[in-house]
Amino acid sequence: MTPGPDRKGGSGAEHTGRVAAGTEHALAVLEFERVLEAVAARAASEAARARLRALRPVADPEPAAAELGRVDAVRRVLGAARPWGMPALPTEAPSALARLALEGAVLEGLELRALGRLLGASSEVRALLDDHAASEPALAPLRDRLVDDRETARRLDSIVDERGQVVDTASRTLASLRSRLKRAHQRIVARLDAFVRDLPARYVVPDASVSVREGRYVVPIRREGRSEVGGIVHGESATGATLFVEPPLALALMNELRELEGEEAREVLRILREETDRLRPSHDALKAAHEALVDFDTLQARARAMVDWDGAVPDLLPPGAETFVVEGGRHPLLIERGEGDVVPFDLVLDPGERAVVVSGPNTGGKSVFLKSLGLIAALAQSGVVPPVRAGTRLPVFAAFFADIGDEQSIAESLSTFSAHLVNLRAIVEGADRGALVLIDEMGTGTDPAEGAALARAVLEHLVERGALTVATSHLGALKRLDAPGSGIVNASLQFDPDRLEPTYQFVKGRPGRSYGLAIARRLGFPAAVLDRAERLRDAGEASVDDLLERLERAEREAAELVRSLERERAEATRLAEELERREAALSAEERTAERRAREEARRLLMDARREVEEAIRAVREARTTEELEAAARDARRRVEAAAGR
Repeated sequence: MTPGPDRKGGSGAEHTGRVAAGTEHALAVLEFERVLEAVAARAASEAARARLRALRPVADPEPAAAELGRVDAVRRVLGAARPWGMPALPTEAPSALARLALEGAVLEGLELRALGRLLGASSEVRALLDDHAASEPALAPLRDRLVDDRETARRLDSIVDERGQVVDTASRTLASLRSRLKRAHQRIVARLDAFVRDLPARYVVPDASVSVREGRYVVPIRREGRSEVGGIVHGESATGATLFVEPPLALALMNELRELEGEEAREVLRILREETDRLRPSHDALKAAHEALVDFDTLQARARAMVDWDGAVPDLLPPGAETFVVEGGRHPLLIERGEGDVVPFDLVLDPGERAVVVSGPNTGGKSVFLKSLGLIAALAQSGVVPPVRAGTRLPVFAAFFADIGDEQSIAESLSTFSAHLVNLRAIVEGADRGALVLIDEMGTGTDPAEGAALARAVLEHLVERGALTVATSHLGALKRLDAPGSGIVNASLQFDPDRLEPTYQFVKGRPGRSYGLAIARRLGFPAAVLDRAERLRDAGEASVDDLLERLERAEREAAELVRSLERERAEATRLAEELERREAALSAEERTAERRAREEARRLLMDARREVEEAIRAVREARTTEELEAAARDARRRVEAAAGR
């Protein structure tokens, strides 16, 4: 999704699917590329990372929604699979594919290995998507471009090692040649070692050993032995006292070695040509598979970002649609920091509401709120699921305009206020229906009365043109523009007046207080000066602030009452569950005790029965009067003992 800029006047992109001029400036102000870089870091290939960095918003809801749907589909696929990592894509694959397209070209070992790894990755991703073919039809076009050819991937992997060298086992001929070469090398070294041992001691360098110089085997000798040893000198030591000589006996052996190396090179070339020719008919399929893998890599990176951001796919509406709903919006870079939970915000604009004026103290999060809104819309239109909750509904914007932060330009001799005016002029001239306008600290940098008047005129102009505008300001005059039918609504980011700290909770329909004097008092500003400042405040402004203070206090009391009731309800629920648990436990204990009592009674009965039966048996077996009387006494004892249990 990489539309180019539209150079026409106005937003100029509503019917082209491309965003208008001015958007690139807005994206830069929003730090859009930093967010894309964070998404790109989740990709496995540089090709996918480059493609993610190049994403830009499109103004057509259909392709944008389709792309978000593909990201969500990959999220489901990855969520259903065992822990799965994107296979690495070889960086040599594009150049290898380009050379494969040239008739007669022979690929190098590293290029063949790259295409083998490409086939392996393609087969792995194809198998993953095949498992979800029925449930994820949106991924069918991508899946169909992937090649499943594991046999070729394994063959290429077995022929070429990670350094790009053709291995000995690539063919029987190559294995035989490599074996002969090894023996030839060993034979040369052995002959030269013997040659050195036979030299006169006066010519031999201490610890002399055979080495290789310029691809030839040489032995070190003293310079004075040069004429007697003969051969070819291939180098000398730093002092010149030692020469590295290839003796005459090595010449014939090296010639034999060179012949074997030539045969080896021809066999390697034959293998490379054979494998290249086997792959060439599949060039188009391999190229399509590589493209599909890069595409999937971008999708899995975006899907992982979606999960990490706890994002949800928003509904995208046509440009100019008056519905604008953000549920649980957050700034993606704050999430990326990982420094704790990011406070989400909700923003719902009703039909006819075309401008939002957000007020409140400095450091209250207003600028972050503006950037969050802009990034959420830009990301969604670029095929990246933004950090929002389900239920978010966004119109696609044909143009983005932003005036956020200090853009003072020394090079163009512009003050901060002048730089803002340059941006505002571009906004006034270019923003119309289908544009999103974000303006920070509107009307500041000049006389407050003039700044407020200019800001009001700009807001009314943008509302009339149909642009959706979100602006922040401290100016009290702008807090009184939300008359019915004006298209302008007030909003604020909540601030804890007791701790003088922002809570970052967004509240629509109520302007925020600046807390400038309160913060100054907390910081130890002289009380006399602050008291004088309070008396000098505009009466109307003070009245509005007093009203807002009472409203905030009432809201805090109501919120505290709600929290108290919720705590009481939670405690009542806990007690009810505890009572139910205890009753269940008591019933279980009673059932257990009853079962044990029955078992004990049964055991006692059985014991008594055995005692009686034993007594009867003893009486029956008595043969004399004495035995009979003894048996009778024992029987009575047994029966009485059994009855007493």
